[in-house]
Formats: sequence, C-alpha cells, structure tokens
Amino acid sequence: MTHRPDTTDSAPTGAHLLVDSLIGHGIDTIFGVPGDTGVNLYDVLASRKDRIRHVLARDERDSGYMADGFARTGRRLAVCEASSGAGAVYLASGLAEAFASSIPVLAITTDIHRSSRGSGAITEIDQVKLFSAVTKWQKVAERAEDIPALVAEAVGAALGGRPAPVVLICPEDVLDEHADVEPSRGRCVVPTDTPAAPAETLTQAAEVLRRAQSPVILAGGGVHASGAWDELRLFAEHLGAPVATTIHGKSSFPENHALSLGVAGGNGSRGYANPRLAEADAVLIVGSRSNSTDTNGFTAPPQNGPAVVQIDIDESRAGRNFPGGIGLVGDAATVLRQLREILPSASEGTVRNRTVEIAAARHQWDEETSVPLLPTEDGSLQPREIVRTLHRALGPDCWVAADPGTPTPNLSAFWETDGTAWRVVIPRGHGPMGYSISAAIGISLAHPGDRVLCLTTEGSLAMGVADWETAGRLRLPITYVVLDNSSFAWIKMLQHLFMQRRYFQVDPGPINPVLLAQGMGLPASLAGDLDELELLVKQSAATEGPSVIHVRVPEHKDSPPPVAPWQTALANPAASRPVY
Repeated sequence: MTHRPDTTDSAPTGAHLLVDSLIGHGIDTIFGVPGDTGVNLYDVLASRKDRIRHVLARDERDSGYMADGFARTGRRLAVCEASSGAGAVYLASGLAEAFASSIPVLAITTDIHRSSRGSGAITEIDQVKLFSAVTKWQKVAERAEDIPALVAEAVGAALGGRPAPVVLICPEDVLDEHADVEPSRGRCVVPTDTPAAPAETLTQAAEVLRRAQSPVILAGGGVHASGAWDELRLFAEHLGAPVATTIHGKSSFPENHALSLGVAGGNGSRGYANPRLAEADAVLIVGSRSNSTDTNGFTAPPQNGPAVVQIDIDESRAGRNFPGGIGLVGDAATVLRQLREILPSASEGTVRNRTVEIAAARHQWDEETSVPLLPTEDGSLQPREIVRTLHRALGPDCWVAADPGTPTPNLSAFWETDGTAWRVVIPRGHGPMGYSISAAIGISLAHPGDRVLCLTTEGSLAMGVADWETAGRLRLPITYVVLDNSSFAWIKMLQHLFMQRRYFQVDPGPINPVLLAQGMGLPASLAGDLDELELLVKQSAATEGPSVIHVRVPEHKDSPPPVAPWQTALANPAASRPVY
C-alpha cells in the first residue's frame, strides 16, 4: 500500500515516490549524509524509518564504502545518497572502488532547483559528467512522475550483466513536485539472471580443458558475485584441477582443500601458486579482470603461453588480456556447471598426483614460514604473526575488511578462508586507503550480530577515522586493529627498491589511534606483544560494540611482505619496477 504525504494534495511527492520505490524494491538500508538539497528527502525518510533504515555516515565518500561492503558481502544492491556540490563530489570518490570491483550500488543524489541551472548556484555541478567515470548508468529525474520508472531502470542497470554502481540524480524541486503514480517494485539481489555460455564456444573450451595435462583454475570476484562457490569446488574436483584465486577471489575456494593454491599474482601469493600458473598448459579464468597484478605482470599465466579460457558475465572482459583465448560469456556458476556436465572426470591417479604435488609445495612453504618472526629491535610486531594470531583468536568464519598496504599481502597469504562467502574484503579495484574502516560498518549491518575484523593502518586511519564514531554510535561488533609503522611504507619500499633509497615525503608525523578512539568513546589499547594482542582480541569479541587495538609494525623495507615483484627486486637489484 502506498503511503500518502500529509499534504492537501493527495498525490505523493517525488520524494515519497523515491523512498517508496526503494522500499518496493526490497531496499531496507540507505547510507548517507544530509545536505541542503536533500532536506525534503530526509523528511520522508524520517516518516518511513520503520521500513527503511538511514545510516548516518560522517563523510559521503565513506557512505559509498559502507554501501560497497554491504553489497559485496550481502550479495544484494546497496543504496547510498548525497546532496549536490561537495557531497556529490565526495560520493563519486567513494564509488570508484565499487565500479572497478563490479559491486552493485545505487547512488541517489539530490541537485539544485531546476530554475537555478546556469546561475552559478553555490553547489552547481554537472553531476552526469561527474559520475560518468565511476558509474555505468546516470540519469536525471526531470519530473516526479518519472521517478518510479527510473528507480526500476537504475536497479536493473546496477544488477544486470556486470554489476556496477549507478546514479539517479533528483533536483530538489522535482522531489517537491506531486505526481499521481504508483511506486515501482522489484528485487534487489544478485545475480538477477544466470545466462549460459553459447554452445559453440563451450565446446571449444571443453576440448581445450579435456586435452590439458596440467590445467589450473584462477578464480576471481565474479565467483562471489555469482554465488558459484559450490560449483567452483565441484568443477575443480571433477577436473582434478588446482585452484588459485585473485585477492578479490580469496575465499571463493576453501584454502585447506587439497587442490588449493591460495592467492596468486603480484601481491600476497604464497609462492607456489604463481609457478603452477606459469607452467600450466591450460588456464581457466573465472570471473576475474586478470590484470597485471592478478597475474604477476602477465607471467602467471603468461600471455603467450598456455591456452586460456575465461568465463565472464561481461563480453568485453572475457579473454581481453589474453589474445587468442576463448571467452565464455555467461554466469560463473552456470558455465562451470555446463563444463562439468560435458567434460570427463579426471582419473583417481591424476588427481592423486596433482594433490601430492600441491601438498609438497605447501609443506615446503609451511616450513619456510612456520618459524615465528621475532619482534624488531624497537619492539614492533611482525605482520605475519599478527595475522596468524588474529586468525587463531577469531577463526575463519569472521568477516574481514582490510586496507591497502601492510594488511593486503599478509592477509592474502596467511589468513585461511573456508570458501563459502566473500569473507575477506580487500579493495583491489583501485586500492583506496581508508576504505575498510567504513566498509566494515556496511559488512556488519549486512550480517547483524556477526563479528567483523577491520585490519587498517595509521595512514588509512588518517583518511577514514571519523567513522569510528559511526561504529560506536551504532554499537557494531567490529574489532579495529591498526597496524602502525608511522610511514607511507608501501611507497617508501618502492623508493627503497627502485629509487636507490631516495626517500621523499613518506614519513608524516605520528598518529595515536588509542587517543583518537577514546575521544570518540571507543575502548582502545596498545598491544605490546602477541599474547596481549590475542587477549585483547578475545576481549573485544566478547564485548558489545566496537573496540580498537593499536599494534606497532615494522616498515616494509625492514620486514618485506610477500609481494612477488619486491622479492624479485631484493634478489636481483637490476629488476625493473612493476607495471600495473
């Protein structure tokens, strides 16, 4: 039943049509920050708060990150909003990661009054142009009566094909306008459709995989978007093929499985995934951009080496980076099922030989990394040991959000996942610093009551600290762990390896996470050793609401993480800087 506004005009306003259409599509949460042009929208949201929850962020960019985390792990459309001018500009930055990572987000922005266009109004900006680089669909509602249909079209665009953010722009006077139409209705879950691959290319791909003597699967974020976890495991077992993942694909395949190679590529590989991909005679890529980072500079697999088959929902991406590859355009779960039904299963001997080889490689890696790294002379703790301590305290079912820098390679290599959901969220679309602090809030709201671990850094904290207040206000069960090396250590490592140690502008002043957290009412402590860290994490998990743990860690140049190009450069100083 349509809610009517309290007005002498019985027809609903554009703002009512907008909110009721969101509700009609199953949206129950919206992230945002109020602004001048959105006061009428907020008035309606207040009247509908029993049906749709508004989550007040401290920055429009961060509301985009919240929506990203909510959509990414909840596998449903998320909605965020911002007002005109600076609000829209900030939000555009917050959507870039979701756009690069194929995450469905509907952004609602309000705009200046139509009569003010071209007048130099204080918040005037061409929002269609602004959002064109970070959304797949941008439209302006010029009449209130168009809003329900535009909401339906926006939802379809965000969820259809390759998921991505979209933006619906609503001038404030259009939201005030009355129109005697009904709100739209629909669904907001992904995937909306599960297309099969064409029979001809499917047959070609199957023949390539059937002939292969050493096939390998590289799984990406598209497995999560499709919900293809079971199909990936069944297909890998059927073919007897080892499975490596990208960072976005991490947790798409159980990492304790006999066929698991862990994360591959240039950042966070355990060391035995890349050689296996480099030596394969056929590689099946499932739902991955397979860019330079994912493939360790196009060496794992090489572009001119094995036969490559690539499953992707987006025709423009299937086989894009591997000339001569076979593109299988369709839903990941559907196409994996198609392949499994027409390919013969691997023999027991073949599977046994491959699993024995993987077990030997893993055993060697385990031995090399099992000796605990000691704290450094200044007492800072080794990130590898921190990650293992956190995993021991929280377990593989914990949701994890992480920032670029120190968390990324160490989580990728040393955090074991169970392969049942997108449980480890690392922003590898663009790698925005500060992302995880807010994304953890979205993840927490998508999974009420579940513990979320946010692994961030002091550099990212400087960019996203404000939403600690949001997490505290909402009493969310988030454990924030700040890895602090008091530098822009990633860039400093690049200067160390490739700029002959000419360090410049990579040592900002110190930040005290404990004082910052306490200033926002969050419990916070400095962990001086691993035992204290484990105790603090367990206390956090048993406490209502968020808490902060500060841990000092060494710089990358003093304790290099598992980043393949850096390991190459350390072994060979003449190595060139990696090309992204």
